[in-house]
Amino acid sequence: MPLLTRPITLLSTALLLASLAWADCECGYTVNGTLYTDLLETDFLHTENINETGWMTQVYTIDSDIARGPFGKDAGLKQVVANPLESRYDWAGDGINGGDAGLQVIVSNPGKGGMVPMGEAATNRSDMLYGSFRAAIKLTGEKGTCGAFFWYLNDSHEIDMEFLSSQFNETSHPVNLVLQSEESKNAGFDAENTNAFETHQLPFDPSEGFNEYRFDWFEDRVEFYANGVLLKSMSGDGVPRDPGHLMLSQWSNGDSRWSGGPPKEDAVMTVSYVKGYFNSSDSQRQSDWRNRCLDINAPNATCEVPENTAPPRTNATANTYFFSQQQNMTANQTRSGGNPTTIASGALSIHGSIQSISTAVLLSSLVLFMTWCS
Repeated sequence: MPLLTRPITLLSTALLLASLAWADCECGYTVNGTLYTDLLETDFLHTENINETGWMTQVYTIDSDIARGPFGKDAGLKQVVANPLESRYDWAGDGINGGDAGLQVIVSNPGKGGMVPMGEAATNRSDMLYGSFRAAIKLTGEKGTCGAFFWYLNDSHEIDMEFLSSQFNETSHPVNLVLQSEESKNAGFDAENTNAFETHQLPFDPSEGFNEYRFDWFEDRVEFYANGVLLKSMSGDGVPRDPGHLMLSQWSNGDSRWSGGPPKEDAVMTVSYVKGYFNSSDSQRQSDWRNRCLDINAPNATCEVPENTAPPRTNATANTYFFSQQQNMTANQTRSGGNPTTIASGALSIHGSIQSISTAVLLSSLVLFMTWCS
Protein backbone atom coordinates (compact mmCIF):
# COMPACT_ATOMS: atom_id res chain seq x y z
CA MET A 1 0.00 0.00 0.00
CA PRO A 2 1.47 3.43 -0.92
CA LEU A 3 2.67 5.47 2.03
CA LEU A 4 0.05 8.20 1.63
CA THR A 5 -2.84 5.77 1.06
CA ARG A 6 -2.58 4.17 4.50
CA PRO A 7 -3.19 7.34 6.56
CA ILE A 8 -5.97 8.41 4.24
CA THR A 9 -7.61 5.00 4.67
CA LEU A 10 -7.17 5.26 8.44
CA LEU A 11 -8.67 8.72 8.48
CA SER A 12 -11.61 7.62 6.33
CA THR A 13 -12.28 4.67 8.61
CA ALA A 14 -12.17 6.86 11.70
CA LEU A 15 -14.55 9.35 10.13
CA LEU A 16 -16.92 6.52 9.23
CA LEU A 17 -16.77 5.10 12.76
CA ALA A 18 -17.41 8.53 14.22
CA SER A 19 -20.40 9.09 11.95
CA LEU A 20 -21.86 5.70 12.88
CA ALA A 21 -21.41 6.21 16.62
CA TRP A 22 -24.41 8.45 17.10
CA ALA A 23 -27.54 6.93 18.65
CA ASP A 24 -30.68 6.18 16.66
CA CYS A 25 -33.75 8.44 17.00
CA GLU A 26 -31.65 11.41 18.11
CA CYS A 27 -33.80 13.82 16.12
CA GLY A 28 -37.02 12.43 17.53
CA TYR A 29 -40.03 10.22 16.94
CA THR A 30 -42.67 10.52 14.23
CA VAL A 31 -46.40 9.83 14.43
CA ASN A 32 -48.23 9.96 11.08
CA GLY A 33 -45.44 12.15 9.72
CA THR A 34 -45.36 14.62 12.63
CA LEU A 35 -42.00 14.87 14.41
CA TYR A 36 -41.79 15.03 18.20
CA THR A 37 -38.49 15.73 19.91
CA ASP A 38 -39.08 14.15 23.32
CA LEU A 39 -40.21 10.83 24.72
CA LEU A 40 -41.56 9.54 28.02
CA GLU A 41 -42.42 5.84 28.30
CA THR A 42 -43.58 4.05 31.44
CA ASP A 43 -43.95 0.27 31.71
CA PHE A 44 -46.15 -0.20 34.78
CA LEU A 45 -46.26 -3.99 34.30
CA HIS A 46 -42.69 -4.17 35.57
CA THR A 47 -42.55 -1.18 37.91
CA GLU A 48 -42.28 -1.62 41.68
CA ASN A 49 -41.99 2.03 42.69
CA ILE A 50 -43.99 4.75 40.96
CA ASN A 51 -41.61 7.41 42.27
CA GLU A 52 -38.92 6.01 39.95
CA THR A 53 -41.05 6.26 36.83
CA GLY A 54 -41.33 9.99 36.17
CA TRP A 55 -44.77 9.98 37.84
CA MET A 56 -45.81 11.26 41.24
CA THR A 57 -48.81 10.26 43.33
CA GLN A 58 -50.99 13.27 44.12
CA VAL A 59 -51.97 13.98 47.71
CA TYR A 60 -54.66 16.55 48.49
CA THR A 61 -58.15 17.03 49.91
CA ILE A 62 -60.93 19.27 48.63
CA ASP A 63 -64.32 19.74 50.23
CA SER A 64 -67.64 19.03 48.58
CA ASP A 65 -68.21 22.65 47.52
CA ILE A 66 -65.00 22.76 45.51
CA ALA A 67 -65.48 19.17 44.31
CA ARG A 68 -68.91 20.24 43.04
CA GLY A 69 -70.78 17.27 44.50
CA PRO A 70 -72.28 15.82 47.69
CA PHE A 71 -68.85 14.45 48.68
CA GLY A 72 -65.37 15.86 48.83
CA LYS A 73 -62.26 14.21 47.39
CA ASP A 74 -59.39 12.73 49.37
CA ALA A 75 -56.45 11.87 47.09
CA GLY A 76 -53.92 9.74 48.95
CA LEU A 77 -50.79 7.63 48.59
CA LYS A 78 -52.59 4.38 49.43
CA GLN A 79 -54.95 4.87 46.50
CA VAL A 80 -52.20 4.52 43.87
CA VAL A 81 -50.53 1.11 44.09
CA ALA A 82 -47.79 -0.52 42.01
CA ASN A 83 -48.75 -4.13 41.26
CA PRO A 84 -46.09 -5.49 38.90
CA LEU A 85 -45.87 -8.94 37.38
CA GLU A 86 -43.64 -11.40 39.22
CA SER A 87 -41.52 -12.09 36.15
CA ARG A 88 -39.95 -9.46 33.92
CA TYR A 89 -40.39 -11.91 31.05
CA ASP A 90 -44.20 -11.89 31.32
CA TRP A 91 -46.47 -9.22 29.86
CA ALA A 92 -49.89 -10.29 31.14
CA GLY A 93 -51.45 -11.89 34.20
CA ASP A 94 -51.90 -11.17 37.88
CA GLY A 95 -49.60 -8.86 39.77
CA ILE A 96 -47.69 -9.63 42.94
CA ASN A 97 -50.60 -8.28 45.04
CA GLY A 98 -53.23 -10.22 43.10
CA GLY A 99 -55.55 -8.84 40.46
CA ASP A 100 -54.50 -7.34 37.14
CA ALA A 101 -50.85 -6.33 36.96
CA GLY A 102 -50.07 -2.66 36.45
CA LEU A 103 -50.56 0.61 38.26
CA GLN A 104 -53.76 0.42 40.34
CA VAL A 105 -55.69 3.69 40.74
CA ILE A 106 -58.33 3.12 43.41
CA VAL A 107 -61.53 4.76 44.63
CA SER A 108 -62.84 3.50 47.97
CA ASN A 109 -66.14 3.84 49.77
CA PRO A 110 -66.00 6.75 52.24
CA GLY A 111 -67.96 4.91 54.92
CA LYS A 112 -69.57 7.46 57.20
CA GLY A 113 -67.19 10.21 56.14
CA GLY A 114 -67.80 12.97 53.68
CA MET A 115 -64.57 12.53 51.71
CA VAL A 116 -64.17 9.88 49.02
CA PRO A 117 -60.69 8.27 48.96
CA MET A 118 -59.41 8.50 45.36
CA GLY A 119 -56.24 7.94 43.36
CA GLU A 120 -54.37 10.29 41.07
CA ALA A 121 -50.89 10.43 39.52
CA ALA A 122 -49.18 13.09 37.41
CA THR A 123 -45.98 13.23 35.39
CA ASN A 124 -43.09 15.15 36.90
CA ARG A 125 -42.59 16.87 33.58
CA SER A 126 -44.93 19.75 32.88
CA ASP A 127 -43.29 20.94 29.66
CA MET A 128 -45.40 18.87 27.25
CA LEU A 129 -46.49 21.08 24.34
CA TYR A 130 -48.26 19.13 21.56
CA GLY A 131 -47.72 15.43 21.14
CA SER A 132 -49.14 11.93 20.88
CA PHE A 133 -50.08 10.32 24.19
CA ARG A 134 -51.42 6.83 24.80
CA ALA A 135 -52.21 4.58 27.76
CA ALA A 136 -53.29 0.96 28.15
CA ILE A 137 -56.08 0.90 30.74
CA LYS A 138 -58.58 -1.53 32.18
CA LEU A 139 -61.48 0.40 33.69
CA THR A 140 -63.43 -0.64 36.75
CA GLY A 141 -66.77 -2.41 36.57
CA GLU A 142 -67.77 -1.03 39.98
CA LYS A 143 -70.46 1.62 39.56
CA GLY A 144 -69.94 5.18 40.70
CA THR A 145 -66.56 6.49 39.51
CA CYS A 146 -64.96 8.61 36.84
CA GLY A 147 -61.73 7.15 35.44
CA ALA A 148 -59.60 9.48 33.35
CA PHE A 149 -56.49 9.70 31.20
CA PHE A 150 -55.78 13.33 30.39
CA TRP A 151 -53.42 16.21 29.75
CA TYR A 152 -53.73 19.09 32.20
CA LEU A 153 -52.60 22.67 32.72
CA ASN A 154 -55.56 23.97 34.74
CA ASP A 155 -59.32 23.46 34.90
CA SER A 156 -59.86 25.49 31.73
CA HIS A 157 -56.97 23.96 29.75
CA GLU A 158 -57.49 20.21 29.71
CA ILE A 159 -57.70 17.30 27.24
CA ASP A 160 -59.78 14.47 28.71
CA MET A 161 -60.71 10.90 27.98
CA GLU A 162 -63.16 10.13 30.80
CA PHE A 163 -65.02 6.92 31.60
CA LEU A 164 -68.10 6.90 33.83
CA SER A 165 -68.59 3.41 35.21
CA SER A 166 -72.27 4.13 35.84
CA GLN A 167 -72.71 4.45 32.06
CA PHE A 168 -71.46 0.91 31.41
CA ASN A 169 -74.07 -1.78 30.78
CA GLU A 170 -74.72 -4.61 28.33
CA THR A 171 -75.47 -2.25 25.46
CA SER A 172 -73.55 0.93 26.34
CA HIS A 173 -69.78 1.36 26.71
CA PRO A 174 -69.00 5.04 26.16
CA VAL A 175 -65.96 7.23 26.53
CA ASN A 176 -66.43 10.95 27.09
CA LEU A 177 -64.10 13.08 24.98
CA VAL A 178 -63.65 16.55 26.42
CA LEU A 179 -61.68 19.76 25.92
CA GLN A 180 -62.08 21.86 29.04
CA SER A 181 -61.83 25.51 28.02
CA GLU A 182 -62.73 29.04 29.01
CA GLU A 183 -66.16 28.35 27.52
CA SER A 184 -66.73 25.33 29.75
CA LYS A 185 -65.34 27.24 32.73
CA ASN A 186 -67.90 30.01 32.17
CA ALA A 187 -70.60 27.32 32.05
CA GLY A 188 -69.65 26.08 35.51
CA PHE A 189 -66.99 23.67 34.19
CA ASP A 190 -69.66 21.89 32.17
CA ALA A 191 -68.41 21.16 28.66
CA GLU A 192 -71.47 19.17 27.57
CA ASN A 193 -73.06 22.14 25.82
CA THR A 194 -69.88 23.17 23.98
CA ASN A 195 -68.54 21.88 20.66
CA ALA A 196 -65.62 20.32 22.54
CA PHE A 197 -67.54 17.43 24.10
CA GLU A 198 -68.69 14.10 22.74
CA THR A 199 -69.86 10.85 24.29
CA HIS A 200 -68.59 8.15 21.93
CA GLN A 201 -69.76 4.55 22.09
CA LEU A 202 -66.96 1.98 22.02
CA PRO A 203 -67.29 -1.44 20.35
CA PHE A 204 -65.99 -3.16 23.50
CA ASP A 205 -66.49 -3.14 27.27
CA PRO A 206 -63.67 -1.03 28.81
CA SER A 207 -64.01 -2.94 32.09
CA GLU A 208 -63.39 -6.39 30.57
CA GLY A 209 -59.75 -5.91 29.61
CA PHE A 210 -56.95 -3.55 28.65
CA ASN A 211 -57.34 -1.27 25.64
CA GLU A 212 -55.14 1.52 24.35
CA TYR A 213 -56.59 5.03 24.60
CA ARG A 214 -54.79 7.83 22.84
CA PHE A 215 -55.00 11.50 21.95
CA ASP A 216 -52.85 13.39 19.47
CA TRP A 217 -52.62 17.09 20.25
CA PHE A 218 -51.80 19.56 17.48
CA GLU A 219 -51.84 23.36 17.41
CA ASP A 220 -55.25 23.41 15.72
CA ARG A 221 -56.96 20.19 16.83
CA VAL A 222 -57.03 17.15 19.09
CA GLU A 223 -57.62 13.65 17.72
CA PHE A 224 -58.91 10.87 20.00
CA TYR A 225 -58.28 7.16 19.38
CA ALA A 226 -59.09 3.75 20.86
CA ASN A 227 -56.95 0.76 19.83
CA GLY A 228 -55.63 2.80 16.90
CA VAL A 229 -59.07 3.73 15.54
CA LEU A 230 -59.86 7.45 15.22
CA LEU A 231 -62.92 8.32 17.30
CA LYS A 232 -63.16 12.09 16.98
CA SER A 233 -61.23 15.19 15.92
CA MET A 234 -61.94 18.43 17.80
CA SER A 235 -60.81 21.93 16.87
CA GLY A 236 -61.58 25.50 17.85
CA ASP A 237 -60.75 27.73 20.79
CA GLY A 238 -60.81 24.81 23.22
CA VAL A 239 -57.54 23.40 21.86
CA PRO A 240 -54.81 24.23 24.45
CA ARG A 241 -51.76 26.17 23.33
CA ASP A 242 -49.67 26.11 26.50
CA PRO A 243 -47.55 23.35 28.10
CA GLY A 244 -48.78 21.00 30.80
CA HIS A 245 -48.47 17.42 32.04
CA LEU A 246 -50.15 14.02 31.81
CA MET A 247 -52.43 12.64 34.50
CA LEU A 248 -54.15 9.39 35.49
CA SER A 249 -57.08 9.67 37.85
CA GLN A 250 -60.09 7.89 39.24
CA TRP A 251 -62.49 9.74 41.52
CA SER A 252 -66.05 10.12 42.74
CA ASN A 253 -67.89 13.03 44.28
CA GLY A 254 -71.36 11.46 44.35
CA ASP A 255 -72.71 13.75 41.61
CA SER A 256 -75.53 11.81 39.94
CA ARG A 257 -75.02 13.82 36.73
CA TRP A 258 -71.44 12.61 36.28
CA SER A 259 -69.43 10.23 38.48
CA GLY A 260 -72.39 8.90 40.44
CA GLY A 261 -71.46 6.81 43.47
CA PRO A 262 -69.47 6.67 45.59
CA PRO A 263 -68.80 2.98 44.86
CA LYS A 264 -69.86 0.39 47.43
CA GLU A 265 -66.57 -1.50 47.12
CA ASP A 266 -63.05 -0.60 46.05
CA ALA A 267 -63.10 0.40 42.38
CA VAL A 268 -59.78 -0.35 40.66
CA MET A 269 -58.60 1.20 37.40
CA THR A 270 -55.42 -0.51 36.19
CA VAL A 271 -52.84 1.02 33.83
CA SER A 272 -50.25 -1.20 32.15
CA TYR A 273 -48.34 1.52 30.29
CA VAL A 274 -48.25 5.17 29.30
CA LYS A 275 -46.29 6.44 26.30
CA GLY A 276 -45.82 10.05 25.30
CA TYR A 277 -44.05 11.48 22.24
CA PHE A 278 -44.10 15.25 22.39
CA ASN A 279 -42.38 18.59 21.99
CA SER A 280 -40.97 20.38 24.99
CA SER A 281 -41.47 23.99 25.98
CA ASP A 282 -38.33 23.86 28.15
CA SER A 283 -35.40 25.81 26.72
CA GLN A 284 -32.84 23.31 28.04
CA ARG A 285 -34.67 20.40 26.42
CA GLN A 286 -34.85 22.36 23.16
CA SER A 287 -31.10 22.99 23.38
CA ASP A 288 -30.49 19.29 24.09
CA TRP A 289 -32.41 18.43 20.93
CA ARG A 290 -30.44 20.86 18.79
CA ASN A 291 -27.16 19.47 20.15
CA ARG A 292 -27.99 15.83 19.53
CA CYS A 293 -29.84 16.21 16.21
CA LEU A 294 -26.88 16.78 13.91
CA ASP A 295 -28.60 15.76 10.66
CA ILE A 296 -32.35 15.22 10.64
CA ASN A 297 -32.10 13.52 7.23
CA ALA A 298 -29.46 11.01 8.32
CA PRO A 299 -30.43 7.31 8.40
CA ASN A 300 -32.30 6.44 11.62
CA ALA A 301 -32.13 10.03 12.87
CA THR A 302 -35.89 9.85 13.36
CA CYS A 303 -37.91 6.79 14.36
CA GLU A 304 -41.53 6.07 13.53
CA VAL A 305 -43.77 5.22 16.48
CA PRO A 306 -45.50 1.87 15.80
CA GLU A 307 -49.28 1.82 15.73
CA ASN A 308 -50.97 -0.43 18.26
CA THR A 309 -54.33 -1.77 17.07
CA ALA A 310 -54.68 -4.98 19.11
CA PRO A 311 -56.00 -4.73 22.69
CA PRO A 312 -52.86 -5.22 24.86
CA ARG A 313 -54.16 -8.12 26.96
CA THR A 314 -52.06 -11.25 26.32
CA ASN A 315 -48.35 -12.02 26.52
CA ALA A 316 -48.20 -11.44 22.78
CA THR A 317 -50.32 -8.30 22.40
CA ALA A 318 -49.34 -6.64 25.71
CA ASN A 319 -45.65 -6.82 24.80
CA THR A 320 -45.85 -3.53 22.93
CA TYR A 321 -42.92 -1.59 21.52
CA PHE A 322 -40.88 0.62 23.84
CA PHE A 323 -38.04 2.63 22.34
CA SER A 324 -36.65 2.82 25.87
CA GLN A 325 -36.31 -0.96 25.98
CA GLN A 326 -34.20 -1.03 22.82
CA GLN A 327 -30.50 -0.33 22.66
CA ASN A 328 -29.31 3.09 21.60
CA MET A 329 -32.73 4.62 20.81
CA THR A 330 -33.41 6.98 23.73
CA ALA A 331 -30.27 9.07 24.25
CA ASN A 332 -31.05 12.03 26.52
CA GLN A 333 -34.66 10.91 26.88
CA THR A 334 -36.86 9.74 29.75
CA ARG A 335 -37.93 6.17 30.41
CA SER A 336 -38.38 6.36 34.16
CA GLY A 337 -37.47 9.05 36.62
CA GLY A 338 -37.96 12.75 36.22
CA ASN A 339 -34.55 13.83 34.92
CA PRO A 340 -33.97 12.88 31.28
CA THR A 341 -30.24 13.61 31.48
CA THR A 342 -29.34 10.96 34.06
CA ILE A 343 -28.98 7.20 33.99
CA ALA A 344 -31.51 7.06 36.82
CA SER A 345 -34.04 8.26 34.31
CA GLY A 346 -33.80 4.83 32.75
CA ALA A 347 -32.65 6.24 29.43
CA LEU A 348 -28.92 5.79 29.11
CA SER A 349 -27.48 9.19 28.29
CA ILE A 350 -24.93 7.78 25.89
CA HIS A 351 -24.96 10.82 23.64
CA GLY A 352 -22.23 12.63 25.56
CA SER A 353 -19.99 9.60 25.95
CA ILE A 354 -20.41 8.57 22.31
CA GLN A 355 -19.67 12.10 21.21
CA SER A 356 -16.53 12.12 23.34
CA ILE A 357 -15.42 8.75 21.97
CA SER A 358 -16.12 9.82 18.41
CA THR A 359 -14.24 13.06 18.91
CA ALA A 360 -11.30 11.24 20.49
CA VAL A 361 -11.17 8.77 17.62
CA LEU A 362 -11.28 11.57 15.10
CA LEU A 363 -8.56 13.63 16.83
CA SER A 364 -6.31 10.61 17.24
CA SER A 365 -6.74 9.79 13.58
CA LEU A 366 -5.89 13.34 12.59
CA VAL A 367 -2.71 13.17 14.69
CA LEU A 368 -1.74 9.89 13.05
CA PHE A 369 -2.58 11.34 9.66
CA MET A 370 -0.29 14.32 10.23
CA THR A 371 2.46 12.02 11.57
CA TRP A 372 2.31 9.78 8.52
CA CYS A 373 2.35 12.74 6.21
CA SER A 374 5.29 14.48 7.93
